[in-house]
Amino acid sequence: MSLAGLLDALPIPIVQAPMVGASLDDLAVAVSEAGALGGLAAGTLAPADIGPMVASIRGRTSAPFVVNLLMAPKGDPAPGEVDAAIARLTPWYAELGLAPPDPPNQFAPDFEAQLDALIAAAPPAASFTFNVLTPEQVRALQAAGTYVIGTATTVTEARAWAEAGANGICAQGFEAGGHRGHFLDDVDDSLVGTLALVATIRAAVDLPVIAAGGIMDGRGVAAALALGAAAAQMGTAFLLADEAVTSKPWRRAVTDATDDPTRLTRAFTGRYARGIENRFMRLMHGVEREVPAYPVQNRLTQPLRAAAAQADDPELISLWAGQAVRLAQPGRAADMVRRWWSEAGEAAEAVAARTRRAQERT
Repeated sequence: MSLAGLLDALPIPIVQAPMVGASLDDLAVAVSEAGALGGLAAGTLAPADIGPMVASIRGRTSAPFVVNLLMAPKGDPAPGEVDAAIARLTPWYAELGLAPPDPPNQFAPDFEAQLDALIAAAPPAASFTFNVLTPEQVRALQAAGTYVIGTATTVTEARAWAEAGANGICAQGFEAGGHRGHFLDDVDDSLVGTLALVATIRAAVDLPVIAAGGIMDGRGVAAALALGAAAAQMGTAFLLADEAVTSKPWRRAVTDATDDPTRLTRAFTGRYARGIENRFMRLMHGVEREVPAYPVQNRLTQPLRAAAAQADDPELISLWAGQAVRLAQPGRAADMVRRWWSEAGEAAEAVAARTRRAQERT
């Protein structure tokens, strides 16, 4: 079977976005068991933890699922850059009664070791964000029985993944929550909307495309499929799911979201990401281009965000969410997936009925 065949065989062509901090094995299992494609966010897992987590999912469902890794560099800050970043963060730590962190010895998990662990675990599918694998790495995953999905924010990035031998493309539109997946151009040159991105990638590469960004209900799923996407990826829509591990202040911020609450920021992690604007984002906006690049800034703010979440303070944590976060609803993940697919059918029927009426008038 190909990836296109796997996606076509899904009873419900919805992919649950793997979201660091919000999605682990429970959510992936629930979504896959409901007939969609569950996702595990493994980007921050230690290499030794990836195999057991994949085994946990495989032991609880026979349905396919996808595991995501972040292709983060190890971090190579310039002399004095870490000290300056810590000094910039010291007042924020002081708000929580904490001393600033000491300069860490490691800024992110070893990607090569993570990849080796993923190849050994051999999940049905694996997706990658922030860069493109080498053809040799793609072939190693495929030889283990894993389909490879590359994240692209532009047509050029999709072509790069196709040239590397990927089995499919996740087209991440501008509307999507969380980190931007751009890797060939600056973020400003990679902000393409989901509708345009899916259509242009489909025209450029002969691979199944998964549409991601701004899809929050069945109408969005139907729209993605109408564009020719093989499936619709939904992340923000799952943030309030019972099985999600979204923190209490994050859930509250999503629940209370206004009509247009999200902004792009690199203040938290050193890489642009979309989230609900809070005080940290607002006050750091003027210096956010000065913070160290991911994963250095991400590592330096981790203790701050963890302490703020523990203190139930949404103003000092990254509230990653997409532009349509206002539409998020709570509930069981399986019920959500089934409801969205029912809504997609209703939307498709409405479009078909309107088309027939228009044709009858001509």
